[in-house]
Amino acid sequence: MNVYTLLPFIVLIAVMFLMTRSAKKKQQQAANMRNEVQPGSGVRTIGGMYATVKEVSEDTVLLDAGPGVELIFAKNAIGAVLSDDEYNRIIHGVEHDLKSDSDLVPDDASSLTGTDADQADHKAVDFGKKDTAEDAAPAEDKTVAETAEAADKAEVKDDAVADKAEPAEAPKKTDGDTDAK
Repeated sequence: MNVYTLLPFIVLIAVMFLMTRSAKKKQQQAANMRNEVQPGSGVRTIGGMYATVKEVSEDTVLLDAGPGVELIFAKNAIGAVLSDDEYNRIIHGVEHDLKSDSDLVPDDASSLTGTDADQADHKAVDFGKKDTAEDAAPAEDKTVAETAEAADKAEVKDDAVADKAEPAEAPKKTDGDTDAK
């Protein structure tokens, strides 16, 4: 037999050996981690539940999942033992590695614009819509002549409306009265 014909079989056996060796190594590390679980440490189960270890027995673990919630899990159900910082970050949202308060993003954009919020004397934005009270236009913006001219136009308009007034309305109908013929 030629060495070249045996080479693929040798490579295949070597790859299978390395794969099983790394899988066994990972299983052994997981078993060591589960055996070293101490009461008070935070864990994540294989189902994704975060809890605190209360008691450890030979094959089971008593977990405190919240106020008044105690659960018994098999040791094999523990997926990871978390450090105190990581557990507090996940459960309570506490960050210990904050460098400084100046790195935080502000809640409002006033610090980004360069103007102080105390100096917020802003004029109202005109969107082109005017109320009837605004149609009268403030007198401070008009000259005396323009104001007099506007008053004259308003009087003429009122007189024209009065001339076109309709006669008094007919009395209102009561129940039973109709215009039908």
